[in-house]
Amino acid sequence: MNLHEFQAKQLFADYQIPVPYGVAVQSAVQAREAAAAMDRRSWVVKAQAHTGGRGKAGGVVLVDSLDKVQAEAERMLNTRLVTKQTGPEGLPVSYILVEEPSDIASELYLSLLIDRESRRILMMASQAGGMNIEEVAEETPEKIITTLVDPAAGLQAYQCRRIGFALALDAEQRKALQKILFALVALVQGEDVSLVEINPLVITADGNLL
Repeated sequence: MNLHEFQAKQLFADYQIPVPYGVAVQSAVQAREAAAAMDRRSWVVKAQAHTGGRGKAGGVVLVDSLDKVQAEAERMLNTRLVTKQTGPEGLPVSYILVEEPSDIASELYLSLLIDRESRRILMMASQAGGMNIEEVAEETPEKIITTLVDPAAGLQAYQCRRIGFALALDAEQRKALQKILFALVALVQGEDVSLVEINPLVITADGNLL
């Protein structure tokens, strides 16, 4: 079972993983109403579809008026999102996520998946967030940090520190990362998840992880 972004972020919030505030809607009018309730000057309008590369395909846009929120939502809901992953037929868009913009200073990559060969949780992280991770793995594999989590021993603090140092995080950010990593392992185990990917894991302008 694949989850939409808004569904995954709700799970993150349930496990105390920090996410930006957003509202999922199914019509352009609802998108406008959700944006108005946020009382902001700009919003991110995101097409919800089971594919990567949505931003490059016009499925993620930053807008600065309620009229544009409604117009972009209308456009996305009345077309099929075509990305490199979907092929030319694209995917239908039934949900729109209207979200508060994040003040992004830098972007990281983080994922957890079940490694069937080792029977462990494989944790992957990289400073090359916001990019196509497959290309990073192929062209600059040294930028990807991996660690295996033994299900009997659980995630260890030293593993979190190793990843934090490799991502060039400061002391407070390493503490925040450790909380996120422990929460993600709990999510994977508690919800029987086979893959969770955060791209990007944002460092905000004030130094927080989101």
